[in-house]
Amino acid sequence: MAPKKRQAEKAVGATASPTAAAKRTKVTTTTAAASAGKCYYLMKSEADVFSIDDLSQRPNQTEPWDGVRNHQAKKILQGMKKGDQALFWASNTKQPGVVGIVNIVKESYPDPTQFDKKSEYYDASSTEDNPRWFCVDVRLEKKLKEPVTLAELKQHAEGALSAMALFKMKRLSVQPVSAEEWEFVLELEGEK
Repeated sequence: MAPKKRQAEKAVGATASPTAAAKRTKVTTTTAAASAGKCYYLMKSEADVFSIDDLSQRPNQTEPWDGVRNHQAKKILQGMKKGDQALFWASNTKQPGVVGIVNIVKESYPDPTQFDKKSEYYDASSTEDNPRWFCVDVRLEKKLKEPVTLAELKQHAEGALSAMALFKMKRLSVQPVSAEEWEFVLELEGEK
């Protein structure tokens, strides 16, 4: 099985398009994190739609991470396992950045919003027998005392965070994070 993985990585890296480079980063980062047992992610949410404070007020500080309508992000969600962790990213703010840490507490299941005709995430082509979209449940572990901002992370984009998906796949709402990137971001938070 390992040789097939290597061949897949090699095949993705064979093209020179920016999309292929992003895919190569995703495959490599995800594979590296998976080999360590626990996987890490970055999950973006628009602060005015669903903030970390909203999550902290939910029962058990737990909520489905629903409404994801990007196929690449969907595949990442489907790969998440109970016990994995994610950086909670507040987007669409003056200073976007990491504002907390969440735990994956329920693995991938069909996103119920795709079946709800009143939801902005309704998808008429999805059926309960053949769902197109998936979500996971997340639980708040920690709200950071001070956010680790995009501006701070960009200072390390040519160094320790040079392979981070955040800088390769900027618009992707769910992204893999390597164990090394995870530790580095948390060290930045600890310096505040």
